[in-house]
Amino acid sequence: MRRQRLAQPPPQRPTAAELRAARGRRVPDIVAPSLNILFIGINPGLYSGAVGHHFARPGNRFWPALQRAGLTPRLFTPREERELLKLGIGITNIVNRTTAAASELSRKELTAGGRRLAAKIKRLKPRVVAFLGIDAYRTAFGVRQVRVGPQPVAIGTAQIWVLPNPSGLNAHYQLNGFVLWFRRLRKREQGSN
Repeated sequence: MRRQRLAQPPPQRPTAAELRAARGRRVPDIVAPSLNILFIGINPGLYSGAVGHHFARPGNRFWPALQRAGLTPRLFTPREERELLKLGIGITNIVNRTTAAASELSRKELTAGGRRLAAKIKRLKPRVVAFLGIDAYRTAFGVRQVRVGPQPVAIGTAQIWVLPNPSGLNAHYQLNGFVLWFRRLRKREQGSN
């Protein structure tokens, strides 16, 4: 007789008090050596800090874009983020301090985060790093000209991609736009195997 996997109940949304208490928390990296793709967010939001998972706020397009682009075989929830490691995918941030908005981060904090991140990338040696936020990448690494897509520079041996921030607050891109860029990343990454 086959055991059926019971569906997990939906997570309870954090209360306003829990969101306020999440300010300044850290969300653990989802990393391992030699990943295929290491996604790099700007920093975790209060919702992610409250629940302890990356890209956790409902409305964030990261998880649906991964699935629709073929990077995951099904739609993962933020609570399943560690399952990404089995697929050669990881998640970290430029700054690992929760805030209500990325605009609360100082230039100095982003630059210091960029230095720490560069050392982490050189140590872990992912094949591709995909920054999710154009302005944050520009500030953290002192790069003036940045376009969405692959960049003409590397960090260690890792090819750099810069993609739009999948936050629901980013009105410049809809889900289909994210899927398009995530699919291009997947095809490029698979082509380099």
